[in-house]
Amino acid sequence: MPLVIEPEVADALADGRPVVALESTIIAHGLPWPDNLALATELEQTVRDGGAIPATIAVLGGRARIGLGADELASLAERGAKVAKAGAADLAVHMGGRTDAATTVSATAVLAARAGIRVFATGGIGGVHRGDAGDVSHDLYALANARIAVVSAGAKAILDLPRTLELLESLGVLVVGVGTDEFPAFYTRTSGLRLDHRVDDVGDLAAILRMRWHDLGQGGALICNPIPADAALPAAEVEAAIATAQRDATDAGVTGKRLTPYLLTRLGELTGGRAVAANRALARHDAELAARLAGAMV
Repeated sequence: MPLVIEPEVADALADGRPVVALESTIIAHGLPWPDNLALATELEQTVRDGGAIPATIAVLGGRARIGLGADELASLAERGAKVAKAGAADLAVHMGGRTDAATTVSATAVLAARAGIRVFATGGIGGVHRGDAGDVSHDLYALANARIAVVSAGAKAILDLPRTLELLESLGVLVVGVGTDEFPAFYTRTSGLRLDHRVDDVGDLAAILRMRWHDLGQGGALICNPIPADAALPAAEVEAAIATAQRDATDAGVTGKRLTPYLLTRLGELTGGRAVAANRALARHDAELAARLAGAMV
């Protein structure tokens, strides 16, 4: 797979310095312009402040880019949803067709691991959708196979969290809570779902990951980092908004890749922008932890 690694990122990897991968879907499809560019810049700076090098990942002109320049970030942000959204299964189409695409968690995890990056920060992973259909995000399968640690505030709250956690276990993904015994629920710190593993020190977490990858040859890990308490939303408010957003999506016939962006946008509207503010806060929090973890891994 041809990768174009930005020189600063390539130098850091060659020197054994910490690098943190960041997805580009949050730029193109997560927030409107210019808030999306502000968040992208903020996340990269948060990683730098934590002592690591940020590597925002996207496909541009059919080339898998590991690290983007300021102009490229701005272009992605300004074009927004006009840029395709690519999961891991879509990469060959965009690379073969020489088109642009923002990478989801699954595509970012695959490309980052291929480049030798071992830590990836995102807001929340995909998972099993609510309802009888039980649509499942490819994020879970990519995470099972890519040798990378994904730092997130759990899975997106719009999902069926119990079934998502069960599938993670079935796929052999290591799920570890940092400072928590519960699976975080994105906008809220707790879900009532007990985790089997907890750590309170990034040095201990780094040791676990080294054992998992270097000694046991196993796959990815989900590092659960709850949203900061002062940014969390009341669980009852979130559930009520999700129920309304799902009804609206059904009425509008929104399905497939359009569903998650639609629901997140609708949640922002229904909460008067508070869900968007919470999303930004948890994304920054995840970038902070990812930078510390990447530093502990070298």
